[in-house]
Formats: sequence, structure tokens, C-alpha cells
Amino acid sequence: MTKIAVSAASGQLGSEIAKATVEIVGKDNVVGLARTPSKAESLGIEIRPGDYSLRSDLEESLQGIDSVLLVSGMDAPDKRIGQHRNVIEAAKTAGVKKIVYTSIQGAEKDTAFSPVVQSNRQTEQDVRDSGLDWVIGRNGIYIEPDVEYIETYKQRGEIANCAGDGSCGYTTRGELAYAYARMLTQSQHNGQTYNLHGEPITQQQLADYLNTAFGTNLTYREMSVEEFQEDRAAELGEFMGNIIAGIYAGICNGALNNESHFEKAAGRAHQSWDEYFRLLAAQ
Repeated sequence: MTKIAVSAASGQLGSEIAKATVEIVGKDNVVGLARTPSKAESLGIEIRPGDYSLRSDLEESLQGIDSVLLVSGMDAPDKRIGQHRNVIEAAKTAGVKKIVYTSIQGAEKDTAFSPVVQSNRQTEQDVRDSGLDWVIGRNGIYIEPDVEYIETYKQRGEIANCAGDGSCGYTTRGELAYAYARMLTQSQHNGQTYNLHGEPITQQQLADYLNTAFGTNLTYREMSVEEFQEDRAAELGEFMGNIIAGIYAGICNGALNNESHFEKAAGRAHQSWDEYFRLLAAQ
């Protein structure tokens, strides 16, 4: 039986992918990698050290592993390229046969998010050049943060950002986990790059869905990129404010409105937003 390692197993996406993979191959065949192993113990699988900056630890942790999931790091773009290379090189040294990378969609130039996208594209190339079997997923935007932000939206009575009328290919961590578990365990995906998201929707459609689920009366208001960046920086700090504004600028210019390959990757259609918000309203 193939033994699979899932990096960033203590994180929200990594933990979901680990659980979805366990459902396919069993918990004895899934290993979690985590920078702080104690934070991933609740998964009920073997956890090994997985700090992207410590290549020697990664080489040891990847011994006996056949396939590894590389969850894109959260460090600054210039740092994450080298960190990802540590994982790739450690995988090669340890005899891993396949690597699956969680990349992103987004504008590759002209936004504050573009350096992050460019760094991911470099890692994509590094994965393709690794000599290992590989699969790359380009994730859409998580919809969960908007749901979790509902109390603030209620207070403001609106969703306001710089996406304009642009459509965004949203997804959920649960849907991504379902797809990645299959990309890790099925050989027909080798050599493929997939856009992973559901039906693209506008910010006004998002507001309408939230209204249906939560009984709110939210409207959408367009802001300039500069206004939105200032708003996000005030709450999240300048670095994250720039990143968030860059993502929404990308939505505005169409960088998040791409063809989805989710069904090809997962073997089934992405959950519809009607169903997602219906189930949310029923909770």
C-alpha cells in the first residue's frame, strides 16, 4: 500500500486533506508533517516534523513515503520558493515517487498579490522539473472567510471591496480536500495541472447567497483598490492588507474567472453554491 505524507497537517487545508486521504487509504498509510507536530496530534495519524526551512528534518520525515502533498507555504514570496525547494529536494533524496502541490489562481502581474502568484508559479516549475511524478492544483478562493465574516458584514450592512463586477472561482477546503485526496492516490492525474473551484460568482451574487443563508439584507459596494487596501491594512496590517487588496483586484480583472477542472480532478462535480448555502442555512 502506498504511504502518503501530507505537509502543513496542523493547518486548515492540510488537516482536511489528511482526513480525506485517510478515508481512501486508511490512517496507517497517511503521515502528517507539521512544523509543530503537537498541533496535529488530534488527526489520529503518525505526525513527523515538517518545517519547510529544515531540509535535513524533512529528509528524515519523508523516509518510507511514496507520495507527498506540498501545501504552499505562508511566508513572504521570496522565502517560500526556497522553502518549497527544500521539500522537493528532500522528497527526491528520501526516494519519494510523487509530489502533489497546492498552488493558487490569481493575477500574475500588476497587483499586490502578483508576487505571491509568481512565487507559486516558480514552485510549479520546480515540481515539474523534479523528475518525480507530479500533479498541481491551482486553488480558487476559499469562501469560508466570507461566511466567518458575517457578523461584521451584518454590522456594516454591506460587502465592500474592489472586485467590481468580476466573477470569482470560489471553493471550500472540504471540496479541495476531496479532490487532492484523489490526486494523491490515483495515477491518472499525474502530469496534470488543475484549476480547482466551483461555479464563479460575483460579489453581488455572494451577498445574495449570504442573505439567503443568514436572513440578512447585504448589498455590494465597489471600492477603489486604494480605498480597499487602506481599509484592509487598518484591520490586518499593511502586508496582509496589500495581499487581500491584490486578490480582489485580480477578481476585478478576471484573473479568478477561469475554467474549472474540478470534476476531472475529483471524479465528481464541485458542490453547487445553492447546496452549500442551503446546508449552511440549515445548521
